[in-house]
Amino acid sequence: MGFKEARERAGLSPMQAAAKLKVSLATVYYWESGAYRPTGKRLPEIAELYHCSVDELLGLKQRPPNQRDRPA
Repeated sequence: MGFKEARERAGLSPMQAAAKLKVSLATVYYWESGAYRPTGKRLPEIAELYHCSVDELLGLKQRPPNQRDRPA
């Protein structure tokens, strides 16, 4: 998914996200462009605001539940 899509799905403008996260508007744009990544401490806060998982923010795909941690 990524930062921009997650923010848009949450119905937030970049300015609203910046205000709620107490960061500059430029910071939000940096995260969305991939120029910078937020710290690990910030990721759960952003995910909560955007109503998604940290994995979704980072664009990581999750394996289906029936394929997790099964022996090969």
